[in-house]
Amino acid sequence: MAVFRRFLLFLLFFASIIPGKSSSVNPQVSIKDSLGRQVRIPSRVERIVCLQPELLRILVALRQQDKVVAVDRFPSRYDHLLPLIFPGVAKLPVVSITGEDARVETILQLEPDLVLVSPSEFSLSRQLSQKLNCPVVSLSAAGKFDDLLTEIELLSIITGSEKRGRELIAYMRSRLAEIREKTETIPAANRPLVYLSFWNSLLRSPVSYEPVDLAGGRNLASRFRRVYPGSDTAVLNLETLLSLDPEIILVHGNYLPEERIVTVETVLSDPRLQTVRAVREKKVYYTFGFWYWWDPALVLVECLYLAELLHSGPPASQTMLSAGNEIFAYFYGRPGLFHELCAKINAYDWFAKKD
Repeated sequence: MAVFRRFLLFLLFFASIIPGKSSSVNPQVSIKDSLGRQVRIPSRVERIVCLQPELLRILVALRQQDKVVAVDRFPSRYDHLLPLIFPGVAKLPVVSITGEDARVETILQLEPDLVLVSPSEFSLSRQLSQKLNCPVVSLSAAGKFDDLLTEIELLSIITGSEKRGRELIAYMRSRLAEIREKTETIPAANRPLVYLSFWNSLLRSPVSYEPVDLAGGRNLASRFRRVYPGSDTAVLNLETLLSLDPEIILVHGNYLPEERIVTVETVLSDPRLQTVRAVREKKVYYTFGFWYWWDPALVLVECLYLAELLHSGPPASQTMLSAGNEIFAYFYGRPGLFHELCAKINAYDWFAKKD
């Protein structure tokens, strides 16, 4: 039933992309965004203010980064990947600093056709919608594959890159299907109970995280409520975490080593967690996770990684690096990108040393 509901929601979302009234200048389409708002946007856009890193990465994968005229502070200040795949991001105007602010006057001067924001910053969406004379759309896949594919398709349509969008979607579907074929027959009793410690917090966890499901695990936080509309996060108390007794704990590793507050070592040594099965059996591992929402290439890499990790332990390093470089090259057109990302965040130790 839950699968059917997700499928139905996807169909309703996709069905909401309908033609608007004709215009000799620029026809419009109407979409329902991740905050449930119906927004009319031009069917072709040339100037985008992108304050949502997941969507910026998709635009780069679609080879449409030249349409981006401004960003928020995250891509040039904190993102480990975007400077590698889009060096020009550092030269773009920064029009939002905290995630809940925006320099409205600067955005108006840039004359964008579209502003993209994160649904987790719903007050910013409302503020900009009231003050700008262009559409403001809040989108995020929030841990769901179908919504990520929908984002790719939507952005490809409005940027005139449908062919590239179809290629990316077909590639993602094919790679996800390869993993699903290997894991779908795993009996429920053999699917480990997984807890994800994300965003440098032991007690914050994503409610929806389909890479764990696809890899043959069960996300323990899926039963909990999001902290607010537009968020993907549940916040637990320690007693709840202890009662869940996860078999595997995944620690959000997509930080520079010196920026990690929660680490594999701190979880394993935490005296409060010594009764937890994952700690007792030392099944606590880093994973890539969200990094200000998703990166479409890293989604596939993470799925491959977790499919091996949840059932056989850390995958071989050469196998992972080879697969990751291949996937990243397909999305971003340059060899060795996954290798460079792993070097930045010191991810080599997450993998087994030899094939």
